[in-house]
Amino acid sequence: MDSAGLVRMLVGREQQSGAEQFLKLVSDPFKGQFSENAFWSALGVSIGFTIVINLLFCILRPYNTVVYAPRLKHADEKHAPPQLSKGFFSWVKPVVKTREPYFVEKVGLDATVFLRFTRMCRNLFLTMSIIGCAVMIPVNVSSSNSYGTKLSAFVLMTPQNVFGQAIWAHVVCAWSFDIIIMIFLWWNYRAVTRLRRDYFESPEYQNSLHARTLLITDIPNASRTDDGIAQIVEQAKPTGALARCAVGRNVKELPELISQHEKAVRQLESYLAKYLKNPDRLPTQRPLCKPSKKDRSYTSSQRVDAIDYLTGRIRELEQEIKEVRETIDMRNPMPYGFASYETIPDAHTVAYASRKKHPKGTTIRLAPRPNELIWNNLPLSKSARKWKATMGILWVALLTLIWIAPNALIAVFLSNLSNLGLVWHDFQTQLNAHPRYWAAVQGIASPAITSLVYLVLPIIFRRLAMRAGDVSKTSREHHVIHRLYAFFVFNNLIVFSLFGCIWGFVTSVIELTRDEHKDLWTSIKASDLGVKLTITLCTVSQFWVTWLLQRNLGAAVDLAQVVNLVWSWFARHFMAPTPRQLIEWTAPPPFDYASYYNYFLFYATVALCFATLQPIVLPVTALYFSLDSWLKKYLLMYVFITKTESGGGYWRLVFNRMLFATLLANILVGLVVWAKGSSTMSFCVMPLPFVLGAFKIYCSRTFDDKIRYYTKGAGLKDPESSSLPTKPSRRNDKLGTRFGHPALFKPLIVPMVHAKAQRVLAQIYTGRLNSTGPDIGTEFNDVQLDQMSKSRPGKASHGSPGPAPFEMVPEHHLDFSYYKDRDDFGDEHGAGNIYSRPGTPRSYAAGGGGTPGSSRPSSPAPITYTSGGRPIPQRLDNIDHTYPPNYHQPGYRSESPYRSPPDSGVPITNPYTHPNDSDSHIGLLGAASLPATQRSAPPQPTGEPPEETSYEFFRGRR
Repeated sequence: MDSAGLVRMLVGREQQSGAEQFLKLVSDPFKGQFSENAFWSALGVSIGFTIVINLLFCILRPYNTVVYAPRLKHADEKHAPPQLSKGFFSWVKPVVKTREPYFVEKVGLDATVFLRFTRMCRNLFLTMSIIGCAVMIPVNVSSSNSYGTKLSAFVLMTPQNVFGQAIWAHVVCAWSFDIIIMIFLWWNYRAVTRLRRDYFESPEYQNSLHARTLLITDIPNASRTDDGIAQIVEQAKPTGALARCAVGRNVKELPELISQHEKAVRQLESYLAKYLKNPDRLPTQRPLCKPSKKDRSYTSSQRVDAIDYLTGRIRELEQEIKEVRETIDMRNPMPYGFASYETIPDAHTVAYASRKKHPKGTTIRLAPRPNELIWNNLPLSKSARKWKATMGILWVALLTLIWIAPNALIAVFLSNLSNLGLVWHDFQTQLNAHPRYWAAVQGIASPAITSLVYLVLPIIFRRLAMRAGDVSKTSREHHVIHRLYAFFVFNNLIVFSLFGCIWGFVTSVIELTRDEHKDLWTSIKASDLGVKLTITLCTVSQFWVTWLLQRNLGAAVDLAQVVNLVWSWFARHFMAPTPRQLIEWTAPPPFDYASYYNYFLFYATVALCFATLQPIVLPVTALYFSLDSWLKKYLLMYVFITKTESGGGYWRLVFNRMLFATLLANILVGLVVWAKGSSTMSFCVMPLPFVLGAFKIYCSRTFDDKIRYYTKGAGLKDPESSSLPTKPSRRNDKLGTRFGHPALFKPLIVPMVHAKAQRVLAQIYTGRLNSTGPDIGTEFNDVQLDQMSKSRPGKASHGSPGPAPFEMVPEHHLDFSYYKDRDDFGDEHGAGNIYSRPGTPRSYAAGGGGTPGSSRPSSPAPITYTSGGRPIPQRLDNIDHTYPPNYHQPGYRSESPYRSPPDSGVPITNPYTHPNDSDSHIGLLGAASLPATQRSAPPQPTGEPPEETSYEFFRGRR
């Protein structure tokens, strides 16, 4: 049946049916839903609850520093924010007085640029509010034709009933708004460029390796050598400087094996936490689980003992990881590599010259930080990367189209359940019988479902971006913002606002064609699309004003960390969290830049689009940004951390989205002028998109190169050149061996168990409980010998060994302070940015990560405290180490990582070591050419031996 037949069947009935009601509701989902009273109610509720939640935050903050000030507790002295007293409003003073230069040092450039963007939006909409409220509202109110009916204040403020010469006000305001927006964008573009140049000159950037390193991808087979990479970069731009190059190596299945190992460890921890929740009263039945699908020794339907199976699975994976790591060699180079220079200007000069060049088909760019690389995507070919990117776009487009129908239904029914009763008579009966209950459901369901979608969408888009071939996490986050913003604008703004109008227009055209037998073009002109769109936009503007008012409440909830606080309390009291989860909950959470940038850009887009249609939206948006610019400042100072610092790399993306929002607003102004004004007015609006395009080109040519590159190599001199060493240092001679795949040296996590369950764990665990291998002398003797101490030969071991495969965590150590220097915790919570020296993974010898070759994290370092009460972990190279007998000791440096090893005449090479935690001292893939042939002796322990932790249980004999 065609569409005309469908409309004839549904609309042609004399008696109104549920289907006809549905069509009418879809054509005008906002009819009767908004009123002047709704605005004042929303304003009162928003402001009232915001004040209450802020007061609740002021009361709870002094006594919940784990939730409200984790950065203050864990950051080092350089990155720690100002101290806070116990006063209710003591947090206000440091937030108000902290200025941008201080903020850059404490929280980083990404957070600084984000706050600058929020302040720009605040000032922008405050300025536009003056013009909108002083010009547009009086013109619309005085020029509205009421046709003898009483119009609400919201209708009078819109151009819904305005025609003729009064529309010139829209043309003037459109030009004024565009000029104001361009001034604010230019001013902040210049400020961000200045911040970026200061970042280039900072000691952190000047001393980092990635600043003078290039990433080369798509290397052809013939050039996949260190010398081949050197020839490629020399062909791109001869600089006279020697590039130290390292080609990538095939790490085989190591990343997948490590991922399986981590998953198995976390599963084992979860089963043990539930089973040992009350050690004095264990459940009668041991936990069961299904074997891993990748484990071929079991069937998929089989259920096995979870503790025994996962322990054995972890042991097998560790042995397999060890064997694979020992087989990494030079014989299988990958199509990517790195080229490091002595100076930053040399690297940036080559990168700038290679922007549009592809020597030998390669792509040369500045290398991101090693912990920012998405290593799995580096080996992809150009065709594979393009295919993945195309598939990612198709998946996003499909998701966007699929969401149109649910989004329209939410707009029609879920936001007003009485509409659902009109098409579903049985539900109308329930609605009449229980009005208060369904009123509560209506108030909760629509925001809850919408908020859930907003939380899930970034996760979905981030996973799609990971499969799209991005080589860095910053690039991935940029694509996430881009796709989220496109999704929100299309579905939540265009479809949500114009769906009913388009539906009504199509229905009207079909009816005219059917009933009056007019041709299609005549029916389209008779339906008057421009007027219908204008009326629809004026009507729906009331909804967006109310919606933006409710965002203030969301900002207050975000400050109070209500979700985290409630979830943490619930999980601790009613669930069985693992020690690892309890520790992670006390760590500073990472700030989700993609989500917050998308929200703020979407709010700004809504406000700009309706600035001339409903001018009251401007002060409402200004109110939101005025509030959130301060609240987000506190959160970034005391709560959140930047997981991956990009050095302000988000600004250009934000700038382009603001220009797009302005262009969309100009299109809507042109639509109103076309529908209600004259052709002369329309011609006056037409140049606006071209002005924006010219402004975009100007800013790009003026600022972009200064933001991206330290120097372009054209007559610019390195200001630090006079202090550069005249002779290459020992450290610089090894620059080409510092970038390596983390799978080569990443420590393997060990299962963590509450210390209170240690005694019971020794009873329920059926495997080997000591870490020293089989007992010696007991196979043919009935005399049981005590374990000999490894630190004091001839003496019994100190204390009783704990259950070997597990790390026992005392109750007072369930805090991130004890583990922030360990890679299994720090990597997910901004490690290397605010806790220790910037850059890449920390030293395993000095940072609590275990020995370089052991793949095991070490115990928490003993904690000392400063006079201010700040915890300072001791270096682990000053702590006694014990090793099980028959353990093949990996390469280990007891000396400081900054000290050159003694010249023994024998070269020491270890493909898995990570010498230190500086960004310029990273164990690189170039060093992973051959397995280690010489190993240093373990340090001789002194003093009392530490308590057995037996982290090497799964390693087995070497």
